Amino acid sequence: MSLKYLIVGSGYRAGFYARIARTYPELFSAMYLCRSEEKARLMLRETGVPAVWTVEEAEAFHPDFVVIAVNKTSITDVCIEWVKRGYPVLMETPAGMTREHLLQLWDLRKQGARIAVAEQYHRYPDMIAGLKAVEEGRIGTPGTAYLSLAHDYHGMSLIRRMLMAEGESYTIRGERTMHLVTETDFRTGPIPGNPVREKARDVVWVSFDSGKTALYDFSGVQYHSFIRSRHVVVRGDRGEWCDTILYSLDDEGQPVREELAPVIPDRYRELDTTFLRDARRVPKRMLSMDNLQDEFAIATMLYDMKEFLETGKEVYPFSEALEDAYFRILMEEALAEPWKEIRAEKMPWMEYVIG
Repeated sequence: MSLKYLIVGSGYRAGFYARIARTYPELFSAMYLCRSEEKARLMLRETGVPAVWTVEEAEAFHPDFVVIAVNKTSITDVCIEWVKRGYPVLMETPAGMTREHLLQLWDLRKQGARIAVAEQYHRYPDMIAGLKAVEEGRIGTPGTAYLSLAHDYHGMSLIRRMLMAEGESYTIRGERTMHLVTETDFRTGPIPGNPVREKARDVVWVSFDSGKTALYDFSGVQYHSFIRSRHVVVRGDRGEWCDTILYSLDDEGQPVREELAPVIPDRYRELDTTFLRDARRVPKRMLSMDNLQDEFAIATMLYDMKEFLETGKEVYPFSEALEDAYFRILMEEALAEPWKEIRAEKMPWMEYVIG
């Protein structure tokens, strides 16, 4: 198996796709398409991945598909541009920032466009372990979830899976508050001087039509901080999944406490690395959700693009990706009017979400 992909974009998220190509050269080869010759030379120097600055040079690479990793406000338009050039596309999240963008993408998909969205959080080894326990009924029927782990569209993707609520309509209400926090770290490394800054925290209550509920509680500073943690709790009638621990009842009704080890599914054994194996040997007392897991999760999606290209089997359900992005839109509306109940409309793609 070997796939060639073109990376449109040169920012932080684009870097993941370059590193994956370097980590698994027998599986993937990549090329950057940058805005300028200067930027292309910089990316080649920094990453070792070939980089060009004209569409003609990019197309001469003959990619199997195109990765769209540009800024959020441009991502839909750039995706549409490459779809119209005839290429399959794997786009970064979110799929769109407006209802109009999401409807545009859905219309293209109905016309046969091959578009996949790289929603990766449920593919983190830590998340795979917990979600598998929920799916197997280890905690009974899930009814409530608390998620303080990832922002808006990523959060909704996880909540649906944690509660097994795919396809359900819902209402939301919430509030954004501001709090002081000492900044200790960023994705580029430690922050000198430990500045104290005001940061937003969003709390959103999600009520599904089945009666299942979720509390979304997140501040962006949680992604890179030594003094802010991330958490997940999913409760069912026979137990709960709490971060890295599963509490449940055995067949005789006796309580069981089990540490959840990160999972690498058999399908992706080719993507296992020494770093991942070393990380799995160390007992985990908290969810780290680090770049190591992020890159593995994205690599699994790139791996699955081969089957998507050959058979059409989705890497991530496109209808769910649109619903994730739609949730972000609704969440912003709800936060603008604190605790006002906002009802999710039944969008045209929702009839394709399996409930």
